Amino acid sequence: MAKTGGNNIKLGLFVFAGLLVLVIAFYMIGNGSNILGRDFELKARFNNLSGLTEGNNVLFSGIQAGTVKKIDMVGDTIIEVTMQIDSKIQPFIKKNAMAAIGTEGLMGNKVINIEPAPQASAKVTDGDMLQSSKLVSTEEMMKTLSKTNDDVAAIAKALKETVLSLDTSELFSLLNDPEISKSLKSSLSEINKTTKNANNMSSGLNTIVEDMKKGKGTAGMFLTDPVLASNLKNAVEDLRLTSGNAKKITAKLSTTVDGLDYDLNNGKGPIPALLRDSNMTQNLNKGLYNLQKGTGGFSDIMEATKHSFLFRRYFKKQEKDKTTTIKK
Repeated sequence: MAKTGGNNIKLGLFVFAGLLVLVIAFYMIGNGSNILGRDFELKARFNNLSGLTEGNNVLFSGIQAGTVKKIDMVGDTIIEVTMQIDSKIQPFIKKNAMAAIGTEGLMGNKVINIEPAPQASAKVTDGDMLQSSKLVSTEEMMKTLSKTNDDVAAIAKALKETVLSLDTSELFSLLNDPEISKSLKSSLSEINKTTKNANNMSSGLNTIVEDMKKGKGTAGMFLTDPVLASNLKNAVEDLRLTSGNAKKITAKLSTTVDGLDYDLNNGKGPIPALLRDSNMTQNLNKGLYNLQKGTGGFSDIMEATKHSFLFRRYFKKQEKDKTTTIKK
């Protein structure tokens, strides 16, 4: 009987020890402790935890990495959070990683997100302090959203008033006029055609310029042919010389005209005598008349000579030679 009681006591102790171990294991699992592995600690400081408590999860790049182990008030605006991190994650966390407080989903529990930095750095060691980023709280987001809603409402009201004023304005009636719409479409079509024509003209001009650069066409040859350029230069030089000679001739003519004008005004030289002396004018007229009369008489004598038997053969030979020359 005593032996049976002893066995019952041993069994009770064994069951009690098992339950104790099970409770401790559940507690550690609930706190995120690594029962089989070795953990290490990281720290970060924040100004506002926004509901973060001990036991909340710690994520590294979205992967479960550990739990919040302890929260301490360092100052009135500084709160230090100690995180218990799985040692398997340690090789991947660098000293320049950034810790920030977030939520699991839209309205889930608070978590700490550890995001890696793009710059290279050494890996963390036990007890390192990570940099933290400022958390935008839900209250601040709601305030910003409320202000945004107020601004949107004010804009909507202003737009409504603007639309109502346009609805009763002459401009709105003008825009609803179908004739104006047709005219506007026609004008836009003409503008489109003009733009196309301008583009075609620009393309043609570009082609002409390219051809001129390559020496094609009259203008290209004129611009690129060195012989033509030399001839043009010589022509310009000749024109310059001709212009200089023309200036000299003009100067001489001007001097001559001035001399004639002076002689006419002062009665000097033969021209004023011819113009003003009536006797000389009459003699000149008589001389011209006699010269004309003598020319007529000389013509009659030559005609008579052609018919004279002495010179008839000579003039016929002259006419024959002239005819032969014309035929050739």
